[in-house]
Amino acid sequence: MQDNSFQDCVKCTLCTAYCPMAAVNPFYIGPKQAGPDGERYRLKDKAFYDYALKYCLNCKRCESACPSGVRIGDIIAKAKLDSGQFHPGLREMILANTDMMGSLAVPFSPIINPVLKWDLSKKMMDGILGIDHRRTFPAYAGQTFVRWYKKHAGKAQEAFSKQVYYFHGCYANYNYPKLGQDLIKLMNACGYGVRLLEKEKCCGVALISNGMGGQAKRQARVNLASIRKAGTTVLTTSTTCTMTLRDEYPHVLGLDNADVRDNITLALRFLCEKVESGEIKLAFKSDYRKKVAYHTSCHAEKQGSWIYSLPLLRLIPGVQLTVLESSCCGISGTFGFKKENYEYSQGIGEKLFNNIRLANPDYVATECETCKWQIEMSTGFEVINPICLLADALDVEATRKLNQL
Repeated sequence: MQDNSFQDCVKCTLCTAYCPMAAVNPFYIGPKQAGPDGERYRLKDKAFYDYALKYCLNCKRCESACPSGVRIGDIIAKAKLDSGQFHPGLREMILANTDMMGSLAVPFSPIINPVLKWDLSKKMMDGILGIDHRRTFPAYAGQTFVRWYKKHAGKAQEAFSKQVYYFHGCYANYNYPKLGQDLIKLMNACGYGVRLLEKEKCCGVALISNGMGGQAKRQARVNLASIRKAGTTVLTTSTTCTMTLRDEYPHVLGLDNADVRDNITLALRFLCEKVESGEIKLAFKSDYRKKVAYHTSCHAEKQGSWIYSLPLLRLIPGVQLTVLESSCCGISGTFGFKKENYEYSQGIGEKLFNNIRLANPDYVATECETCKWQIEMSTGFEVINPICLLADALDVEATRKLNQL
């Protein structure tokens, strides 16, 4: 495992200049001071700069900007977990335990979804829990993706000679099963069966950012054991899940994943590389027409995964594509749900919201589910994962025939 070294920091302050939180919050000292500079002092006193750590979005834009490759966000995340200053309350337990809340909510989604929209419910959550009343909650699905898979898709996957596994994540499982369904539609048309991991827990990113490192580590061990047992490529549809599984596990939680890290890849990267090598061929509907604005999420920028999404979207003949200037949407997972952070969250995202309004697309495309929630709430434009866009535009029969040759 690599060390989260602060010694390579050259104090250029590019990270602070690129930090979306520092731009809107005068109380945040910035990633250089909270990260590498603070770490030097925390060797003597772990509480140094502890008040500032809560403002870090974990967006990784500081790391994207750093010319020396310092993992600034990881330094801050680990310092937050190690400081002992952050004690999660009921609000944090609810927001971060996505598996528990999703499992409870899905069976009662016809009741829960309307209740979460009521002004009275929002005011109660604001007053009792500190979840801002202006925040819109994502809807829960009528059944989980896993349940749908077992009923409608599981057996059919055994017929394919080529196999991949799918880490679906909480969003596809509890909120939007269509994302997982569309991935299977795409992969099956390309000649690949899609299996589910033996056991899957939430990747743990929300637990990490809310100070619950012990639980995050336990869930990570479950996921790593299942990925090792799969023994082959594991696809993801969320840039945040991908980053957490590949990078946060070793750098923040201290769990060695070197033996399986390269097996974990964003589905869009897998598809793009196979298309570019000629192993997979895609055919699209001739009458499909959409105006699409692509938003590079923070974690897509950190991982460079946008270089795989854009070529695939440009393959669709009927898509008029606008690539938006890269900027943070401001929600940062659970951060933007908290009452004390709401104004910062919206202030950070305003530049992006304005650019989307100017583009006036049919869809905004992004691989990040929390960006979807933030953009849809703040602009009214529908947001779609590129996987769903590809699946909607795909000529399934033509693609299947091309990949049988």
